[in-house]
Amino acid sequence: QVHLVESGGGLVQPGGSLRLSCAASGRTFNNDAMAWFRQAPGEEREFVSAVTQITELKYYADSVKGRFTISRDIDKNTLYLQMNNLKPDDTAVYYCAAGLPHSIRPTEPGYNYWGQGTQVTVSS
Repeated sequence: QVHLVESGGGLVQPGGSLRLSCAASGRTFNNDAMAWFRQAPGEEREFVSAVTQITELKYYADSVKGRFTISRDIDKNTLYLQMNNLKPDDTAVYYCAAGLPHSIRPTEPGYNYWGQGTQVTVSS
């Protein structure tokens, strides 16, 4: 069974940085897109960033572009999200996603596999 585990969340002041990790097991995702989504209390889950392997494309939500950087370590089957200049609006549970159906765009929440999430809190 596919298992995704996020880590790296925590409490940080505005302007600070965090790096999230997503370790995948049970299957390799070397040829698939992977993504980060986030969800604040009372809000719907929203797209943050995605990366493809074959086409080498990266996608970012407008709200994080220029501040966040997505990357993959293929050998470790791990996805990362470097988050810089964090803002209070970035506060949310961040989820890793993998297993994108061929008919779904990388920015849509139609991934087959999801992690349990890691909490990011940006507050002074």
